[in-house]
Amino acid sequence: MTAIGPFDDTIFALSSGGLPSGVAVVRLSGPAVRATLEALAGCVPPARRAALATFRDAAGLPLDSGLCLFFPGPASATGEDCGELHLHGSRAVVAAVLETLSGRPGLRGAEPGEFTRRAFVNGKIDLTGAEALADLVAAETEAQRRFALANAQGGHRALYEGWRQRLLSARALIEAELDFADEADVPGSVSDTVWADVAALRTEIAGHAAGYRRAEIIREGYRVVILGPPNAGKSSLLNALARRDVAIVTDEPGTTRDVLEVTLDLDGVKVIVADTAGLRAAAGRVEALGIARALERAGTADLIVALHDATAGESAGLSLPPGFAGAVLRVANKLDRMAEDAVPAGTDVAVSVLTGRGLDALVARIGSLAREAAGQVGEIAPFRRRHVALLEEAQAHLGAATEDETLALELRAEELRLASAALAGIVGAIGTEDLLDSIFRDFCIGK
Repeated sequence: MTAIGPFDDTIFALSSGGLPSGVAVVRLSGPAVRATLEALAGCVPPARRAALATFRDAAGLPLDSGLCLFFPGPASATGEDCGELHLHGSRAVVAAVLETLSGRPGLRGAEPGEFTRRAFVNGKIDLTGAEALADLVAAETEAQRRFALANAQGGHRALYEGWRQRLLSARALIEAELDFADEADVPGSVSDTVWADVAALRTEIAGHAAGYRRAEIIREGYRVVILGPPNAGKSSLLNALARRDVAIVTDEPGTTRDVLEVTLDLDGVKVIVADTAGLRAAAGRVEALGIARALERAGTADLIVALHDATAGESAGLSLPPGFAGAVLRVANKLDRMAEDAVPAGTDVAVSVLTGRGLDALVARIGSLAREAAGQVGEIAPFRRRHVALLEEAQAHLGAATEDETLALELRAEELRLASAALAGIVGAIGTEDLLDSIFRDFCIGK
């Protein structure tokens, strides 16, 4: 995909998912849409109104009967003429229609994300809106859906554009002083009034960038690692949380050698729980590798569930990975072997994986910690690593402009221009073809 636009060809794709299905929707976008609908359906229906039609191939033979819609540009999803063919969801029907479309001059199958890319190029959405649409299509939980939908509403564009306008105003004052310093109606050092606002803007950007981890938790999941000695019941706990047999459970210590994961939906938040090898000093070479992986995974976790055997008494205390900055939940297992209501000291939650006692409380506690870490779903936060990189770049340029007052005014103004360009890159006002390729190739075909 190399063209930036305008586009001379017309693209088409099945947009409604897997087959067979009750209904299949084929989308088209480009300059040949009107002629294509005329050829296949025998007419072009009124704009944005569904019309029943019989679709025919190049030889005039019927392919299927269904609904035909036409969306003239620029008032369409992509900004171009668009069309939709609503067919019966048969593999044979869809294959025949796609083959007929591919045989028409100027038409070709769409590449991943090409409909959304054309919408971006034609100014229908900005780059953050396109990325939010990708998240919406991939959403698995309620929090992900709400977060992606909020991001697609244009809040990011308004925020970054507001910051850019403040920088433009600051640069205008500075450049006025540079260009008209000898004029009587331009007082000297007028640019001094802008630096306080520039410093405040830098602080605002830093606070905004700090919200990335909360957005990452919503998009990628809250990472939980079960850590503890052999035979504490880690694999059994993973199976209980997953409500299926994910890990092999035996009485033999050191059964788990690799990291096993399950994904949970706790009150709309995606939670990824990992079972790891039991931690002990005396271990064979393979088991030692498993322990190393366990500690490595725990070091990047948001929460460590430190599991120990309740019958062993008070938890001996788990050595956390170096530099670990997440939360720790100390859980005692095997309460079924203890006296009633006997809760070992040094634990936050007591459970019996065998009987299910305390599991609801543990799940509720993990869900509460995940929701707290994710924060408010509707808040505007950077939700891609590239956003953070550009925000940090803008901060660096603003720092260079404000911290070194001995720097020539022309150079300080240039730093403001570079900061503004970094903000523009987030929404795609400034971007490269390679950047667009890397973003849109992750979309599904037909979107």
